[in-house]
Amino acid sequence: MADPSGKDDLHKETREIKRGVRGLEQSSAELAREADRRTVLSADRTLLAAERTYAAWIRTALAALASGIGATALTKGVLPLWVGKFSGSILVVFAGFCLVAAVWRELRGVEHLKHPDIRPIPKALLVPISFFLLLVAVAAIVGIWSS
Repeated sequence: MADPSGKDDLHKETREIKRGVRGLEQSSAELAREADRRTVLSADRTLLAAERTYAAWIRTALAALASGIGATALTKGVLPLWVGKFSGSILVVFAGFCLVAAVWRELRGVEHLKHPDIRPIPKALLVPISFFLLLVAVAAIVGIWSS
């Protein structure tokens, strides 16, 4: 026989509410875990994009360096000597700018998370390599004007 005071209905509703609250707590905890994971993945994508940008600066610098040396060599005997030296020098100076910009952007880049899934290329490796390439560009300028 049903309770005329409605206490059974009240207990049922209370149990259902408690079950709903537990479900909400579980789903909000799951959403928080997923949000944390998305944050880590986003940081990984940002890190990889920064490294691709660094590589693009280096690639552009190497292309400009080779073009400067090539322009100097190809214009000998065809154009006045100063034209080849000047155009080659401009390209090599641009290569130096690209190398400096690559390091500057990499060092002043985006803050990285403490525990990303991937590790960045060590800055202790990138800076000396870029500095060496900058020395090569300086040597190219000296070579262009000493020949």
